[in-house]
Amino acid sequence: MSVEQIDLAARRLDLAGARGFDAPGAGSARREAIATMTREWLGTVWAQALDGRPTEGIALAAVGSLARGDAGPLSDLDLVLLHYGRSLSGEDLRGLADRVWYPVWDAGVKLDHSVRTVNQCRTVASGDLTAAVGLLDLTCVAGDPEVVAAARSTVAHDWRANARRRLPQLLDALKARHARHGDLAQSIEPDLKEAHGGLRDMTVLGALVAAWLTDRPHEGVDEAHRVLLDVRDAVHVVTGRGRDRLGREDHDAVAALLGHADADDLLTAVANAGRTVAYALDGTVRRAGQSQRARTLRVGPRRPQLNPLGFGMFEHDGEVVLGPRSALSTDPLLPLRAAVVAARNNLPIAPTTLGNLAAQAPTLPEPWPEIARDLFADLLATGPGLIAVWEGLDQAGVVDRWIPEWAAVRSRPQRNAVHRHTVDRHLIETVVLAGGLVRQVGRADLLLLAALLHDIGKLPGAHDHSATGAPIARAVATRLGYRAADVAVVETLVREHLTLIDLATRRDHQDPGTVTAARAAVGGSRDVFDLLVALTEADASAAGPQAWTDWRATLLRQLAEAARSGWEEGSVPPPAQTVTVDASDLEAVAAGEPRVVVRPQGGSYRIDVFDRDRLGLFADTAGLLAAHGLVVRTAILRTVDGVAANEWHVESPSGEAPQADRIVRGLERLATGDRAPLGLLERRRQFAARPSAESGTGSPGQARALVVPHASEDATVIEVRAQDRPGLLHDLGIGFAKAGLSVRSAHIATYAGQTLDTFYVTEFGGRLLAPATVARTVAMIIDTCDGAAPA
Repeated sequence: MSVEQIDLAARRLDLAGARGFDAPGAGSARREAIATMTREWLGTVWAQALDGRPTEGIALAAVGSLARGDAGPLSDLDLVLLHYGRSLSGEDLRGLADRVWYPVWDAGVKLDHSVRTVNQCRTVASGDLTAAVGLLDLTCVAGDPEVVAAARSTVAHDWRANARRRLPQLLDALKARHARHGDLAQSIEPDLKEAHGGLRDMTVLGALVAAWLTDRPHEGVDEAHRVLLDVRDAVHVVTGRGRDRLGREDHDAVAALLGHADADDLLTAVANAGRTVAYALDGTVRRAGQSQRARTLRVGPRRPQLNPLGFGMFEHDGEVVLGPRSALSTDPLLPLRAAVVAARNNLPIAPTTLGNLAAQAPTLPEPWPEIARDLFADLLATGPGLIAVWEGLDQAGVVDRWIPEWAAVRSRPQRNAVHRHTVDRHLIETVVLAGGLVRQVGRADLLLLAALLHDIGKLPGAHDHSATGAPIARAVATRLGYRAADVAVVETLVREHLTLIDLATRRDHQDPGTVTAARAAVGGSRDVFDLLVALTEADASAAGPQAWTDWRATLLRQLAEAARSGWEEGSVPPPAQTVTVDASDLEAVAAGEPRVVVRPQGGSYRIDVFDRDRLGLFADTAGLLAAHGLVVRTAILRTVDGVAANEWHVESPSGEAPQADRIVRGLERLATGDRAPLGLLERRRQFAARPSAESGTGSPGQARALVVPHASEDATVIEVRAQDRPGLLHDLGIGFAKAGLSVRSAHIATYAGQTLDTFYVTEFGGRLLAPATVARTVAMIIDTCDGAAPA
């Protein structure tokens, strides 16, 4: 069989499949076999291309994954035809290159190729940082190995000699790449190669070592590298493409191929590996910088500069180290003290110091003594410096000694669209943000501890992580030595940490039932309520911008104010009359002329609509606002002296402010039966995906509607979960109107294309819905959400 007839990509895939994926050591053996087979095949190509010509002074070399021996089944080939510049004429070189490159292309493998002399390699490396790093791995595939050795040694010598100039360039390139591709450990669809903690960072680690500036850590890092390579190989096999991104659609197949229990287990392993590589890279970069500074010419002997930080800790070359007289083997508080000092000074703890603290410091007694508990609270209160220090402690195993329950949430992925971090990183981010709210509460230590533990119940198979996490938080707080009353507060905060934001976004805060529910969540304690409000804000802010918008912040503030009003007296404030109608508005509405007032509110708008009270006004207004491209967040509908005085809160994705006169004209035409103002809404619907059958595979299923018992004494409260679409609120409003029902208020939330809406509904005269009417209404809502026209 000639080389032109070989499908090299298919053979590498077959070889990968034959070696298996989930057996111990299978990945390394698979990659070694792929490298050996590829090199042998390239040797055959080289021999046929030379056709008996001598090989002195000319060679085929590889860089990249083939040179390192970690190529995947569908990895590209990076080949260099090397020569001294005197072996062959230019025409003969071009001919030889063509006879090598074309068989590779015909074999179905992507190829990056070049023809260079040894001096050209040196020139390219001096001007191109990426090329320089790549050429450090230059390896002979076929031909004269001396020319390859000459090129590699020349590039390596220049790399070491120019380390002082190249290191800042390398760091700038690292920062730029990490900014583009993000943090591998915090991504649901990580780039296994380019992200922070990815395979490219392993290459950078090798380049730093090649500069003779530092060694790199090996314990744990080599295993993390193997994990990432195994996942990369599995992605190649599953997708049939040489890609490096672990896409969401491939999670299940890759997890099954690698023998993981499920996709979350796979992502946890990937995140752990990425964190290990990232932490090793960050530490090695610091070591390289320290080594470079040490090479600076000095007059006299070089003595270590130790700046005292307290507790026997010192700052040395940008890291926290133990002093010579530290009681490492006898003081169980030393890890806590080192962490507090490091975080307060926004410095990392030196890896050697971390290793000594983890291995030699005695274990704290249980329950912890008061001084240990106070130090832990001080650590949580250190602010942004906590993030890097906690990561170091976690990598060294210190966190597991303090909180064994932490291991269950370490690197656990979060598939909710509002979250941007893994569970454990989200907890630390929440602690940092809660630190900015401690002035609003009486017990800062309990707020910070609850922030650290509020999602500790996000375990595999947990249906309600708040309920699951509450007893875990109780156990942790008890072990830390808190009094029983304080433990109960922490348990309550963890159990109820979603209650206030749910009430604020899905209930009418002016309804007495909502206020009563908010107070009941904390057992009637005003102090605990203040803690819960602060925890709610910190949790939502840490989740990401989708979870903490200006509008959601306003809703939480309004609920908190309503709950606090009259707390000491035990009274519930009456519904606020936030809309007043003056005489001129009454006259205008009586004459059939709607009035609309638009008020900006931070990043949203409040629109007050005054019109004749009629069935269908809610639907018309909702449809008109949707036609104008506005997103409704809340609607509160009232009747004052026979006039509908409706309060709408909307957001404008386009950034354009709502126009009151356009809304007035639209309402006037809709009141006469003219549906033309809704024409733009119909055009928006044409470009939107429909639910159910039209959405194809991946549909979330039938909409759900349920009655929330005891949520209000004055209205029937119905919660709706469905796939969102343009005009859905308008369609539901039509359904309510045809059923003869009035919407007293509506509260709208949308996440990842799914809507979670709550409606306070009454009969048109204000009566609660009868059971039969409730059943018909729920059926109507489900049919409408699933695409059927309201009956």
